[in-house]
Amino acid sequence: MRRLLLVLAVVPVFFVIVAIAQSAESSDCTSAKLRFEVSFAAEQNQKPLDGRLYVLLSTNGDKEPRFQITDEPDTQQFFGVDVDGLAPGKTAVIDEGAVGYPSLSLGCIPAGDYYVQALLNIYQTYHLANGHTVKLPPERGEGQQWNKKPGNLYSKPQKIHVDPAQDGSVKISLAETIAPVPEPKDTKYVKHLKVNSELLSKFWGAPVSIGAIVLLPEGFDQHPEAHYPVIVYQSHFPRDFSLPFRETPPTPDLKGRRRLVAEYSYALYQDWTSGRLPHVIIVELQHANPYYDDSYAVNSANVGPYGDAITQEVIPAVEKQFRGIGQGWARATYGGSTGGWEAAAMQIFYPTFFNDAFIACPDPVDFRAYQIVNLYDDPNALWLENNWGKLPRPSERQTDGSVLSTMDRMTRRELVLGTHGRSTEQFNIWQAVYSPVGDEGYPKPIYDPVTGVIDHAVAKYWQEHYDLRYILQRDWKTLGPNLVGKLHFSVGDMDTYYLNNAVHLMQDFLENTNYPYYAGDFDYGPGRPHCFTGTDGLPVDAAGLTWTQRVVRKSVERMLKTAPAGADVTSWRY
Repeated sequence: MRRLLLVLAVVPVFFVIVAIAQSAESSDCTSAKLRFEVSFAAEQNQKPLDGRLYVLLSTNGDKEPRFQITDEPDTQQFFGVDVDGLAPGKTAVIDEGAVGYPSLSLGCIPAGDYYVQALLNIYQTYHLANGHTVKLPPERGEGQQWNKKPGNLYSKPQKIHVDPAQDGSVKISLAETIAPVPEPKDTKYVKHLKVNSELLSKFWGAPVSIGAIVLLPEGFDQHPEAHYPVIVYQSHFPRDFSLPFRETPPTPDLKGRRRLVAEYSYALYQDWTSGRLPHVIIVELQHANPYYDDSYAVNSANVGPYGDAITQEVIPAVEKQFRGIGQGWARATYGGSTGGWEAAAMQIFYPTFFNDAFIACPDPVDFRAYQIVNLYDDPNALWLENNWGKLPRPSERQTDGSVLSTMDRMTRRELVLGTHGRSTEQFNIWQAVYSPVGDEGYPKPIYDPVTGVIDHAVAKYWQEHYDLRYILQRDWKTLGPNLVGKLHFSVGDMDTYYLNNAVHLMQDFLENTNYPYYAGDFDYGPGRPHCFTGTDGLPVDAAGLTWTQRVVRKSVERMLKTAPAGADVTSWRY
């Protein structure tokens, strides 16, 4: 969701902060004289480094400050600046000119004792096939988490007295390096595959692979003649198979919600291994990239041809190695939130590649409801404005309607995390996937992160390429015949991020389709938050497990009804 755009290339950062302060709590802010001077030694890295430098301040010593920066109200404070070619022993400075979150600038911080830490999120240079050269944070097995990324430099926290009004400097040495992430190991049921992508490697000008985590059915080794349907589970970056697949019953010490989830995890394991569930292969994909922990599984001008890579390179490789049937009638997809949008988009953009899509709490499927912003008609994404003033737009809520965060606040957090759309967070990945390429090679901003003004030319590009409801309505004559009975939506009517609004707009169109009628379904959870999957009364993580069981059964039921003559509907049904 966030980014700092070209304005920073021509306007001093201090004036950007002033512009932000005009719309926030600037009355307690003063000019800061204090500065933080950050460096690293050659022992950490012998080469000059590019990246985003953070200084983090926390009033809580229970965890390192780098683990306390969130989009929730109880977040701690941090500041960010870009560094280009920072050499060992040289100093980068964070002072009153650095953009901060949640407080705007160093001059807004009250004097006091803080746990202070610095971290450098290191960038890599990419020479793209489109002719642009960009600097972006590579994914290193951690799923685009800047505070856990292997190779990033950081300092140990130190408790010091900080008084922004006092002239002086705090010197910080980045003496620590984040260690590599260990590779997960194969088990009887869970296997790991990496597929080198020629399509993506050509786009990025560097080797790119996509990981596949494969859950094999019971009896896979005992039935070498069997070929199986494949169901693709869409989610955020999984280090390993993310559905809790518990092989033992819960222990007596587990209580409450933890016990409930453990019970449903064990039930999934029992159903999977006993034959009570159909014998299929479930696949989770690892397609983190320099913009996010996930590619959104479509072709993009900024992120690359991930849709084609997944359908032409990855899924066929999985099916070849693990005896998939390898035909569209024998594939399905499902997911929630980001994964929900991906399940819908892949079914729509590749309508015959999949035979069913179960879509829970999807990211905005209609950009007239980009959370609560109408990107086509509204002038501003951050503020509700009239002649008498302006109010911040909400972006996150509780089920009682209480607002947890605003578009302005969440956008500024991403701006501190990275300029040019490099936050590796939600608003910025939407922008990276959906936007055209800007003049400098980075995604063209959908709205100004300081003023909130929407670029309606960019919004039009979004509409034509990625507004799923619009695309369905525009192309229903050709798409509709291949989508009948394949689209199944579920969402809570008090979705935490207002995503139910776009689902209602999608339903308004689909329920009025003719020749053909879409023949899918919509399921709304009254008063339920993100991410409702149609299982009332259960926490999200437990509901996800029962949802997987329902998806498998319903997908296979449809496969058997729609299988073409001569299709293999027997070898896997032992």
